[in-house]
Amino acid sequence: MQLDWIDDILAVIDTGSLAQAAERRFLTQSAFTRRVRTIEEKLGTRLFDRSRKPVVALPGVRALEPELREMSARLRRLQLNLRVSDSQAGAAFTLVCQHAITATISPWVVRELTARGEASVRVRSGNRDECLMMVLSGEVEFAMAYEAPDERRQTLVRGLEAQALGADLLVPVAAPELAAQEFTGPKLTGTNGHLPFIGYPPDVFLGRVFGQYIVPRLAETTVLSLKAETALTLAACEYVLSGIGVAWLPLTLVARHLAAGRLVRLEGLPEQELNITLTRLAGGQHAHHDALWRDLAAHPDFPGGLPG
Repeated sequence: MQLDWIDDILAVIDTGSLAQAAERRFLTQSAFTRRVRTIEEKLGTRLFDRSRKPVVALPGVRALEPELREMSARLRRLQLNLRVSDSQAGAAFTLVCQHAITATISPWVVRELTARGEASVRVRSGNRDECLMMVLSGEVEFAMAYEAPDERRQTLVRGLEAQALGADLLVPVAAPELAAQEFTGPKLTGTNGHLPFIGYPPDVFLGRVFGQYIVPRLAETTVLSLKAETALTLAACEYVLSGIGVAWLPLTLVARHLAAGRLVRLEGLPEQELNITLTRLAGGQHAHHDALWRDLAAHPDFPGGLPG
């Protein structure tokens, strides 16, 4: 199936007219009609009911319309990527970041990489497990993700190597109004001992960190009251800013909100340090990437959430 064929079919579906579809495709009506007939001959099936006005796609074509549109978009992206790849002669560097890091630290990484001569940097985003799988499959050169301080040797997948870049801190924050209303005592357990909070799904990294490292350190009188759950730290941050509840968020993400007074850091609730690691295929694959690997690890200005 050629991209031109898909676009011709979609033009008829969108306009309901061979004449208007021909105009959209910058062809005369007779030339466009011949093209449609050629497509039908190649495929061995009719595509449209021409006896009706407007022209109607046959049921089988209508059923495949979403797939045709997706295929058209994918082929166009592929064309663009091939052009970019050709123009840059393989200079593009691909990095995947855990979602929260994409929003906070990846801008610094992109700046550093482009300053070192990378023509372009492609940044992808995913949860931590997805990031590691992209490295293993060769889709990306490096992955940047969080890990708890004591877990690296337990969880690092065989065939990968990782190095620490810096550290961040998972801190409990709330909107000032909520903090003033709910947290009046030193134990910060909230009204009637209930702590309204924004949670993470238990099967994602921050959900596991919350369950393993935060919950056991809460006061015994604290009753967690889940108000919303999301795997995206950016969404959790917006929920906290809206006064919905407390959330444990990376300090790199909320630092500007704390400085501006839009959020309050809740002293007395547990916090958790997180390492920020860079992961790649073990042994290195390219001398240039080896140099980037060393430079990023040794950079003195890495923007982590902890001093030093």
